Amino acid sequence: MGAKGQSMDTKSLLALVVSLHPTVQRRANADRLAIVVPVDDLLEVMKTLRDHQELKFDLFVAHTAIDQIEANRFELVYILSSTMHGNNIYVTAYIGRENPVAPSMVALWPIAEWQEREAYDLLGLLYDNHPDLRRVFLEDDWIGFPLRKDYRDPYMLDLPK
Repeated sequence: MGAKGQSMDTKSLLALVVSLHPTVQRRANADRLAIVVPVDDLLEVMKTLRDHQELKFDLFVAHTAIDQIEANRFELVYILSSTMHGNNIYVTAYIGRENPVAPSMVALWPIAEWQEREAYDLLGLLYDNHPDLRRVFLEDDWIGFPLRKDYRDPYMLDLPK
């Protein structure tokens, strides 16, 4: 158990998270603490990461998403940090392209509101229970989502093949 100001090693942290949530898996080939969480368990796992005394990932550092068009899904990526223990964790979940819905993290970390709005605006991802899901960069009447790999615009330059 890590005392205040001391961090557990990566192996111990991973073992603790998996013992609390058996559906969590270590992310293969990761060079840091990184886990994959089924999207149906995401909110509960994130709540545990934030609230469990030995984890205390209280800082929501970043959230982004990657269009994995070949796999017909989006990869959600969250980076959390523990200001108490000095640890970082990367959390990944996958959602389908046909129904790209994930739970909102705003109730756990209010700063997530802006990062989820960015993913909505640029990729078209939806977040259950988001308090204000609307575009943040593009105009309200913009058609499409520019960070999707299949997005096309008549003014876009094609990359050389």
